[in-house]
Amino acid sequence: MDQSKLVIKFGGNEADDPNFLAGLVEAVQELHDVQPVIVHGGGKEIARLQAALNIVPQAIEGLRVTDSQSLDVAEMVLSGLVNKRLVARLVSAGVPAIGLSGVDGGLIRVEKMVHPAGDLGWVGRVVDVNTTFLGSLLERGVVAVISPISLGLDGHTYNVNADHAAVAVAVALKAAQLVFVSNVPGVLIDGQVVACATARQAEEWIASGQVHGGMVPKVRSALEGVAAGIREVRITNLAGLRAGTGTTFVPGTE
Repeated sequence: MDQSKLVIKFGGNEADDPNFLAGLVEAVQELHDVQPVIVHGGGKEIARLQAALNIVPQAIEGLRVTDSQSLDVAEMVLSGLVNKRLVARLVSAGVPAIGLSGVDGGLIRVEKMVHPAGDLGWVGRVVDVNTTFLGSLLERGVVAVISPISLGLDGHTYNVNADHAAVAVAVALKAAQLVFVSNVPGVLIDGQVVACATARQAEEWIASGQVHGGMVPKVRSALEGVAAGIREVRITNLAGLRAGTGTTFVPGTE
């Protein structure tokens, strides 16, 4: 199979939206010249289950702490509920798909993430992606749906930021494209979607506050992907995924 690879990442705000999932399945069905790999988050549903179990979320400088209880919740939600929900929809629509976590086949190996402000618990930093294992599925035309729960070099499971996992998978596969799909059509500056941006422009927007909130980590992940050699990294919504629009990040400083 001689197809370029496309890594699609979607997050927790979309993971429980039936309309979004139906649209994502349709978008995957429309892909003919690229082979998709899907990486997903699920933070909203993790928070919901934590609340039901009376687990109080903790954070260090905006980064979630994953203690043992929270890791159990994350694994249940990400590798179970969210992952199988999408796989069921894809298979029901005739798309050959398999749900995996970073643990399966040693797909994503990590080491404990160290933060100078404190212990983040079972949070991992990606050090390796098993492209031989993943490539064997892609060669058979199977769409891999990946939960970012991953396997530590120490044998323990870890929670990994889904954006970081998507970048690592895209870089390892030498993917032609990495698309972050969210609920906005791209990076909005003065109310308009910016079609193309460099790292310098993006950093200026972050510094000025024009890019803020949840868009900041997405933009930084996109820039990380570009710096690592991914040819095209895009932030868009579901309509933009299908139309090829959104904000594309490119190398360069001007």
